[in-house]
Amino acid sequence: MNFNSWQFLIFLPVVVGLYWLLPHKFRWVMLLIASYFFYMSWNAWLIILLMTTTVTAYAASNLMKKTQSTKVRKALLIATLVICLGILIFFKYINFLLETAVGVIRLFNAGQDSIMLNVILPVGISFYTFQTLSYVVDVYRGDFEPEPHFGYFALYVVYFPQLVAGPIERPGALLPQLHEEHKFKAEYFTDGLKWLISGFFRKVVVADLCGIFVDKVFADLSAANSLAVSAAAFLFLIQIYNDFAGYSEIAMGSARLMGVRLTQNFNRPLSSTSFTEFFRRWHITLNVWFTEYVYIPLGGNRKGLPRKLLNTLIVFALCGIWHGANWTFVLWGVTVGVFVCLETLFRKPARRACERLHIDPENQTIRFLRQGFVIFLFTLCSVMFRSSDISQIGQAYAQMFTAWGGGAGCISSAMESLGMSVADFIQLAVGFVGMAVICRLTQEQAGQAPLPSLRDRAAAVGAPAYAMAAFGVLTIALCWIALLTNADVSGFAYFQF
Repeated sequence: MNFNSWQFLIFLPVVVGLYWLLPHKFRWVMLLIASYFFYMSWNAWLIILLMTTTVTAYAASNLMKKTQSTKVRKALLIATLVICLGILIFFKYINFLLETAVGVIRLFNAGQDSIMLNVILPVGISFYTFQTLSYVVDVYRGDFEPEPHFGYFALYVVYFPQLVAGPIERPGALLPQLHEEHKFKAEYFTDGLKWLISGFFRKVVVADLCGIFVDKVFADLSAANSLAVSAAAFLFLIQIYNDFAGYSEIAMGSARLMGVRLTQNFNRPLSSTSFTEFFRRWHITLNVWFTEYVYIPLGGNRKGLPRKLLNTLIVFALCGIWHGANWTFVLWGVTVGVFVCLETLFRKPARRACERLHIDPENQTIRFLRQGFVIFLFTLCSVMFRSSDISQIGQAYAQMFTAWGGGAGCISSAMESLGMSVADFIQLAVGFVGMAVICRLTQEQAGQAPLPSLRDRAAAVGAPAYAMAAFGVLTIALCWIALLTNADVSGFAYFQF
């Protein structure tokens, strides 16, 4: 059941309505049943894997509490990692590993047929596995007391708004909210509608529209000139950002309707002035997860600069492979990791050079140039993320840097490769403007007072709150209708991760 489906259009209001009608002691039961139903709507048999991960983590964490033996606790942690990661690796990476092994064998001129297993990729497996492992590791460290109630723990793992594509919630952030007895507040609905409107706009108006042009170019790279491939790479960056940020915001809005506040997963990454800052703002919960559970245990920055750079590359390579079982993702991860390492190496020399030249790096013009450079570099890296294999990456870059043409012919050829008419271009421009404007709807910048809620804005203009709520519901409904009537509609990209 996708968020952008008529089934969810019915499912969400029913669940929210039941949540507020039921007494607190029955809410967790209803949410657990609804969340399992939500997940089983893709493939009922996949619930077995989800339950295996849930039971394993619950049993191990509660056994850790009952023993004082460090060896036993470590054995329980290792067993949980082996089982949960073993399930993830088998179902997501087994064919990738087999294909890589066959490729190595063929390098030595040994005949070897391809080996492929008919394995289905369970939706959201990377997300719920990482969320479950963060719980077990936090219990092992003593950072969080194990949850004694199996029902609440199962709900933490399977909570439907963020089950299949995050945000990846730490136990201390989500479990207490699931236990909390929420009293109905109008602000839950105004805040929830705010996130839902923004999320559906990102997905329906921006991401899916960009995806049409991107797919057109990558379907026939040989016919695309440099301008077309460059435009497609940039549009893919916009597409994947709005697709995933849109999902995250719909998840936040759905949860907020029931009083739960999920972690914000994106914080205006396209305004970043460095790659390091970009990844602090992009897919925040995943990057925090890798920092907490991989980078710091590896030594972080505590063992000298060379070790810090190595740890950074390892983390970004793992982040790449997390996104998919393909060498294109590994290459993407290593490449962006190299850029982050280069920033680390040159940060101090660059600062000293600015001081000598009396250049203020925070000057408005300088910041704008830095932002543009980060977007340019990430656009180049997006080619790796979008390509289906290594050869397509090479072909895309070859077209980007060699298929030059001049004048109006170049532009018309690019528009033809993109499948873009003048009307499409205007529609895309309007979507971009809307993307910038709607960001103000949800953005709460650090160190500043939060933006007024929809109800506060309604009061400011003299409009009754229920009218603004009706406007929000109508906007979401129109977005859903637009999705369902669009032949080019697609699911959320991060479901495959």
